Amino acid sequence: MSNLDISRRKFLTLSGIAVGACMLPNIAQASSFQATTPRTMLLRNLHTGEELETKYFNGKTYVGKEVRRLDHLCRDFRQNEIARIDRRLYDAIAQIQSYLGHEGYAQLFSGYRSSKTNKMLAKRGGVAKKSYHMKAQAIDFNLEGVPLAKIRKAALDLNIGGVGYYPNSQFVHIDTGPVRNWRG
Repeated sequence: MSNLDISRRKFLTLSGIAVGACMLPNIAQASSFQATTPRTMLLRNLHTGEELETKYFNGKTYVGKEVRRLDHLCRDFRQNEIARIDRRLYDAIAQIQSYLGHEGYAQLFSGYRSSKTNKMLAKRGGVAKKSYHMKAQAIDFNLEGVPLAKIRKAALDLNIGGVGYYPNSQFVHIDTGPVRNWRG
């Protein structure tokens, strides 16, 4: 190994640290949401009418029983199939609520979708054939009493993944895929 290789490696390492450090202030300014903050959620499934109030993260770890209750509420109600929802989605909703100072219900339009349900909805039009909902990595929701445009802006500001804006259907889509956005 030559000195040039070591210098290049050190340069790349230091560059990565510098870029990361530059990003931290923006993340910190975006929200007072902290990794060690206990997280609660009020969630209402608009299709089934079910409601849940839960403390799903205790400040150190996810509370298994409570997360399973959230997963159940976010199930594919058409097929009655439950999937393990990506925990980052629950955190994203909590983060959006914190960012907006919202303490009411998050209202669920769609969580997990089985491939059978997704195919049926795709025939009607308006859903992706390879939807993140089928991977349990997407949620469509709104926040009770909050203008949809504010929810969309918060999700975009927080840079949380995919953000779809559906004003005619009254929901915002978030997913844990790559950062991107669209209007439906």
